[in-house]
Amino acid sequence: MSTKKLSIFLALFALILAQLACAAGEPSLSNVRTAKDEDGKQATSTFGAFDTVYVVADLSNGVMGNQVSSRWFFDNVPGFESGALIDESTIDITEDSFNGTVYFYFPAHTDGWPVGTYKVEVYFNGTLNSTVNFTVQ
Repeated sequence: MSTKKLSIFLALFALILAQLACAAGEPSLSNVRTAKDEDGKQATSTFGAFDTVYVVADLSNGVMGNQVSSRWFFDNVPGFESGALIDESTIDITEDSFNGTVYFYFPAHTDGWPVGTYKVEVYFNGTLNSTVNFTVQ
């Protein structure tokens, strides 16, 4: 009888451990936004010619080896081809566990951002996660 109880206890213990392991969830990137700050608290899609533009996202259950990448494009900017790549960058997660914000930023050039609209694609582990647009006035 005690062997049967021990087997049941071990089976329940293994089930609880499995549920706890899954409780953390899969890594995910959400709430991608443009902002005037690295924390994303000043979210906006409209910037001045000399503003630094931040693209901020919330990473949950991130693990070492995850990558978040951004690709910045001209969208509708006079004098520039729509879809032309401006810049790209990648953040490598180097911590065993990461929950928080990740951000990219692009400061204005010496002459300022040209007036128009821009597009930023954000990738999580090589897969397109979100596209955000912003306007420079």
